[in-house]
Amino acid sequence: MKAIVVTDRAAGTAGMTLAERPEPDVARLAGLEGANYGDVVVEVHASGFTGNELEWPSTWIDRLGRDRTPSIPGHEVAGVVTGLSYGTTGLSVGQRVFGLTDWTRDGTLAEYVVVEARNLAPLPADVDFTVGASVAMTGLTAWQGLFEHGHIRAGQSVLVHGAAGAVGSMAIQLAREAGVYVISTGRAAHRQTALDFGAHEFVDLENDAMEGVGGVDLVFDVFGGDIGRRSAGLVRSGGTLVSVAGPPEARPADGLAIDFVVVPDRAQLSEIARRVRDGRLRTHIGQVATLDDAVVAFNPTERIEGKTIIRVRR
Repeated sequence: MKAIVVTDRAAGTAGMTLAERPEPDVARLAGLEGANYGDVVVEVHASGFTGNELEWPSTWIDRLGRDRTPSIPGHEVAGVVTGLSYGTTGLSVGQRVFGLTDWTRDGTLAEYVVVEARNLAPLPADVDFTVGASVAMTGLTAWQGLFEHGHIRAGQSVLVHGAAGAVGSMAIQLAREAGVYVISTGRAAHRQTALDFGAHEFVDLENDAMEGVGGVDLVFDVFGGDIGRRSAGLVRSGGTLVSVAGPPEARPADGLAIDFVVVPDRAQLSEIARRVRDGRLRTHIGQVATLDDAVVAFNPTERIEGKTIIRVRR
């Protein structure tokens, strides 16, 4: 099968190459001798890629710390189940699915991927594969940051950093639907995008004083660094700073600071898919490229707003 592989950690996305890799052995997977319980083979139709995953140790080593290069990156998938491991239940061959793959195994920038069934949810027939791949990571990250870790609820307020990004735009929409007052941040050029996704206010981080927003119940931080440090001072007593940019460098005076890594969750994926179908949740796709053009797509000559999705099959 065709796949994007990486072998040199220092090279970053510039070190990506298109190569031939062995297809998953469906027959062996289905037999008792070769079974890895709970796995399915997915024929990949669309794949996403997180920009910093080539910095993750799990891209380069397995669970036992052994080198696993050449590695296939990408952990966001939408496709069709083509094989089941021995004893797998809950999914069927021919079913449309979307979700996340395991961090320490080969990923989704390939024509096929092996993934644990519990990491996937059914993808409705009227939701395009590119949309499914684009909301798997971003939707789950926003959902878990807001509701599982931030415990946000109606009537409260949230400051969402990176409003025009793939995660930030999801967080704005989910928070707004939950009855939360949403203040968003970004560059000046992102103001209208943030407002279009439902933000009540926008703060231009290049020209506005972020501290002018006053106190909020939750900060959803995707930047870290100086922005994260300053954000801690904006959290009201009893509130929370939630970060996906690593451990917060500052904590709210009378609140919590939490960093987390998104985890697969079938029930949450199903809730996200339901909102996409109903038109309550819009994805933010910047460009769609083929697998043959993936290396170029992930090494753009100009900034792309929104998420890049690789359409593996038409």
